[in-house]
Amino acid sequence: MLGLTGRGVHIVFVKENLTFTGEDSPMSNLLLSVMGAFAQFERELIRERQREGIAIAKREGKYTGRKPSLSPTRAAELRRRVADGDSKAALAREFGISRDTLYRYVPVKKRVGRDSLKIRHISA
Repeated sequence: MLGLTGRGVHIVFVKENLTFTGEDSPMSNLLLSVMGAFAQFERELIRERQREGIAIAKREGKYTGRKPSLSPTRAAELRRRVADGDSKAALAREFGISRDTLYRYVPVKKRVGRDSLKIRHISA
């Protein structure tokens, strides 16, 4: 937090009616550091509880994640049509998915281009 005030950011705690600027006393800087440490500690506790809750839900079978956008047969059809050379944007519209989702189903093979090759000059 002190890094933020050093860059000119004003930090305001509305409930406590405290304002911190970069030009505060050493006592203000100490208070800001302590409050920042408590906020970080509280956030880490929340994340830990969240991870524990997700793990319990997964064990009980309640946390299965998102359903796939396409059935296996539709995904196979999509891959076949991309391989046949159909337009990816048109296929995405037809299948009712975004192009990002289409590329998750049909990964693009990276081509080796001139820019990706490293050329070393060896002098004799």
